[in-house]
Amino acid sequence: MSRGILITFEGGEGAGKSTQIKFAASYFRKKARKVLVVREPGSTPIGEQIRNILLHPKNKKMAVETELFLYVAARAQLVKEVIEPALKKGIVVISDRYEDSTIVYQGYAGGLPVDFVGRIAAAARGKIMPRLTFLLDVNVRSGLRRSGRSDRMEKKPVAFHERIRNGFLSLARKNKKRFVVISTNQSQKEVTQKIKEALDHAF
Repeated sequence: MSRGILITFEGGEGAGKSTQIKFAASYFRKKARKVLVVREPGSTPIGEQIRNILLHPKNKKMAVETELFLYVAARAQLVKEVIEPALKKGIVVISDRYEDSTIVYQGYAGGLPVDFVGRIAAAARGKIMPRLTFLLDVNVRSGLRRSGRSDRMEKKPVAFHERIRNGFLSLARKNKKRFVVISTNQSQKEVTQKIKEALDHAF
């Protein structure tokens, strides 16, 4: 049996991750691999309840520390309940967000010390790290227009979302072997082509 693979998609709001995740899933299915797509936070009963709390617009007073521990709790559940068992079965797991989002949203953008956030996040996921991470780099204002700004995180100020973009790019520079950065300032088809090329090269 082939070993399981974890691939993650990251990016700011409105980056178009959903479309490209569908393509990546079909890419592996065409190679006769079993594929599981998950989202963060969520994809477990507990994770979906946490997602509700985190993203509900009424929870305006949520402290960034609370965000951190809730996101990490949802991930710990997802890793134990879903991702780890799937990888053991040789399944390709594609996740819409993972640890990098926590480091960027609660660290770089939220103001918590990045090293501290990294240590907490690492404790939640154990040894389960992605083989490949696609960062869809989106212009902040056009991304927010596409997202509709309906949930609590999307409604944060534009300056917060600028820090998110810069944080992701900074992480990508530090982890060049794992990250593939693709600008969304091109057609959807061109983005998909770049993802295909990166998958061909890696697998």
